Amino acid sequence: MSTEPNPAPPVTSADVARLAGVSRATVSFVLNATPSARISEATKAKVRAAAEELGYVPHAAAAALRAGRTDLVVLPASVSAMGRLFSDWVDELETALGGHGYTVVLHGDRSADPVTAARAWARLRPTAVVSMGDERMTPEAVRILLQAGTKAVVTVAPAPVEGAYTLIGDQSGVGIAAIEHLAERGRTRIGVVMPVERGLSAFSEPRLAGARSVAAKRGVEVTPLPMRYSDEAAAALATLCRELGLDAVFGYNDEYAALLSAALTDCGVAVPEEIAVVGADDLLLARVVRPRLTSVRYHLPGAGLLADAVDQLVREGSAEPLPGIWFETVPRQSS
Repeated sequence: MSTEPNPAPPVTSADVARLAGVSRATVSFVLNATPSARISEATKAKVRAAAEELGYVPHAAAAALRAGRTDLVVLPASVSAMGRLFSDWVDELETALGGHGYTVVLHGDRSADPVTAARAWARLRPTAVVSMGDERMTPEAVRILLQAGTKAVVTVAPAPVEGAYTLIGDQSGVGIAAIEHLAERGRTRIGVVMPVERGLSAFSEPRLAGARSVAAKRGVEVTPLPMRYSDEAAAALATLCRELGLDAVFGYNDEYAALLSAALTDCGVAVPEEIAVVGADDLLLARVVRPRLTSVRYHLPGAGLLADAVDQLVREGSAEPLPGIWFETVPRQSS
């Protein structure tokens, strides 16, 4: 027979009201910061002190039911391996949105269908959805979210998405910058790493398209190179690069590029004398490895600026456009 004490009953708003000597409605108005309620500062302080003393936490779902929405900002996490650049930027965005009073939720739904995905996001009744290059954020997906009460739908896309606040950013620009750099240095047989990990095709396919557009103008050859992020896969690909007679490789991002560069060196290929290597994201890693890695740098709008825009969209329904994302190549020893 258990000797553990029975757990205490949960603290309710009625308990807070009794301790503060006010009505439950007053407790609700104070703790939910209802702007239309006329309550004295002294009463507000009394309610907050009672809630703190009792350890009362307002019920988010109940508050959402009353308001028709939550303070949630949903970030669809469709990409299984975003990389350090985006994870750091998302962390800054979470902090900035938190400063505006929002709670950020990374949503892991992997549905390929935009309508199914949008319905999954909408079930949380978010006040905003911020999509970082998710191909599922189509006009139909935006419509579903807006109909469900979402106040702000933000996305990154090569062109404006109907109904959404669109931050213009085309991943093909990464491939263009990388191949332009290599072609200018006389490289004519260039491999393009295509990660096989789930979710990364949304980034790798446009980068390959950008690389091919430059190749057609420059008269250089571009060869897609599927690669898994592992030592074994990098070693096999390094051997293949030599067999194909490649003189350069665009490694998708700094992590894949550094892995391949090390594998090339291990199998006796001189980087960059025999095969030049270019990455992307311009991470600290690019400056740590040897040879130091040439990389395509992103220029993103500040996370704080985007958080301000989200807040303005929620409160006012519109926001000034932000500068688009652009790219530049930072030359180092590997090319």
